[in-house]
Amino acid sequence: MSDEAEQVPEPASPKKDKKKNKKKEKGGGKKSKKKLILFPILLLLVAGVGYKMVLAPKPKAPVKKIAGELFQLEKEFIVNLDEGHYGKVSVALVVEGAVVGKHGIELPQEPAVRAIITDELTGLKSTDLTDRTSREAVIERILDDIKKSTDEPVTEVLFTDLAVQ
Repeated sequence: MSDEAEQVPEPASPKKDKKKNKKKEKGGGKKSKKKLILFPILLLLVAGVGYKMVLAPKPKAPVKKIAGELFQLEKEFIVNLDEGHYGKVSVALVVEGAVVGKHGIELPQEPAVRAIITDELTGLKSTDLTDRTSREAVIERILDDIKKSTDEPVTEVLFTDLAVQ
């Protein structure tokens, strides 16, 4: 017979038995290490979600560049200017607190607004509409007249199209 078949197992030493018993008492060692790693991760995750929902600063709403709603007057204005010229102008209004009806924003006093714009534009020099500084002054006069003569909450007047001939 060979030497391999005749080998008899050695009796276990008391030190090795103590190590095996400690591993059995701890529950295998691997499970407890996983618990030790998962607990802090779970704790950090819960803390992060709690911070995000409760303590994190709320994002600020973007500031609107145009405060109010835009209302495009349907028909353009064709007006007689000084020295036999004429002008064609499309106008939009910025309205704050507008009345919203079935078809969008409604201006109950739109005819009065149109009359103010027509009166202000009629008889102007053509350069009053083509020169930027003069045009801005005309727009300011129109806005002032609308505020004085109507109850519409108009905050700005815009010339969206302009042609002078």
